[in-house]
Amino acid sequence: MADGEERAPLLRNDLSEPPPVYTSQAPPPGQVPPPYPADELPPPYTPTPQGAIPVINCKVCQAVINVEGKQNQHVVKCNVCNEATPIKGPPPGKRYIRCPCNCLLICNSTAARIACPRQNCKRIINLGGPTQVIVRNPSSERFVCAYCDQVFVFSTVGWRQLARCPHCRRVSSCNASNQKTRCAIYLILGIIFLGAGIGVTVGTYEMAHNSGGIYIVWIGAFITGIVFLVRAAYLGSIRVSPRAPPR
Repeated sequence: MADGEERAPLLRNDLSEPPPVYTSQAPPPGQVPPPYPADELPPPYTPTPQGAIPVINCKVCQAVINVEGKQNQHVVKCNVCNEATPIKGPPPGKRYIRCPCNCLLICNSTAARIACPRQNCKRIINLGGPTQVIVRNPSSERFVCAYCDQVFVFSTVGWRQLARCPHCRRVSSCNASNQKTRCAIYLILGIIFLGAGIGVTVGTYEMAHNSGGIYIVWIGAFITGIVFLVRAAYLGSIRVSPRAPPR
């Protein structure tokens, strides 16, 4: 039997809330109920425009839950069904278990059995081997590598949208519009610095004989312009990795 910590639900006030309709029908003999099946993985955050309120779908009733200010919590409570939905992976050495009565429990990853604490359930759940629950970062999305066609996860927050595929180790862009914008900015800056370098060279050619510091200005302007142009060419040659279709 699991210890007291393993018997406790993640949301304490669940004990005072009426749980969903519970059936006393036990699973067939010898059948081990999955502790947290693949389709019960904590759902990813609903993609929202930048600056919008972050939300997640309840895994029990699919209602939308506002998780603003709760990103540091492991679970959030649904206001519709009063059940818990994880938004982070379990603590080290722990794993999530969803009882058939929809009560979300947490237990040691090596536990063999766990009891539901709800008064009208008290079901004893026999667990199989340790189950690893992988939770994506709320700001991450799945992409298909433009080079090897393998799926990888990348955070889309921030200005930098270049991702290195963990399979083929090649760099691709995860945002085509962002890539084009950056390429255009570098191209314009490169042309400006090269033009400024040429203008300064022509305008101060006679003065350079008397002031050696002007040569440094020439060299700096040309080098900066060339660096920006090289960067623009590099960004323009990178392939774009599209978003992976929903699973």
